[in-house]
Amino acid sequence: MVRGKTQMRRIENNTSRQVTFSKRRNGLLKKAFELSVLCDAEVALIIFSPRGKLFEFASSSMQQTIERYRRRTKDNETNKPIEQNLQHLKTESANMLKTLEDLEISRRKLLGENLGSCTLEELQEIEQQLQKSVSIIRARKTQIFRDQIEQLKEKEKALAAENEKLCEKCGTKSWKRLSEQEDNVPYDESSPSSDVETELFIGLPEGRTRRIVQLN
Repeated sequence: MVRGKTQMRRIENNTSRQVTFSKRRNGLLKKAFELSVLCDAEVALIIFSPRGKLFEFASSSMQQTIERYRRRTKDNETNKPIEQNLQHLKTESANMLKTLEDLEISRRKLLGENLGSCTLEELQEIEQQLQKSVSIIRARKTQIFRDQIEQLKEKEKALAAENEKLCEKCGTKSWKRLSEQEDNVPYDESSPSSDVETELFIGLPEGRTRRIVQLN
């Protein structure tokens, strides 16, 4: 007689369910014993019947096996976050290496190296980046020049003020006041320094000298 395939669902008949439980329970306990003997494995089996009756099998000690199971479960829960963190660090490390490689390739292209594999669009993009960088550098350079000029002007003002104070202590006029006075002095045509010889003479120097003597 061929046995039919048992459907994996709850047996509704109470008697049939109790008979099936007893048969399969004994078979499960037998398999656990055989596994522990044949394979030298530490086996612990706990079964509760529908009415709450306990059936158990332990190849060594049930309590020791349960404690061992708890320690193993605790270690797994402790190691799981560590493994996850290691996997996350490995992923981040791989991403950083890829980023560094891309940056190195981009740097070499900006220096004009390894351009043989670049397309026309990539070359135009590199050219635009270089032009933008040059503009930024020139703007910064101009700003530095302006700042230095402003600092020199401030230094000049400070030196002029210090010169004024020193001249006041010594009772002399500063170079700034002297230059202003010289600029304000009117021009005197009768002064000796204003006599200028305007006579034009063309010829040898000797003839000119003789003519000046005759005139005198």
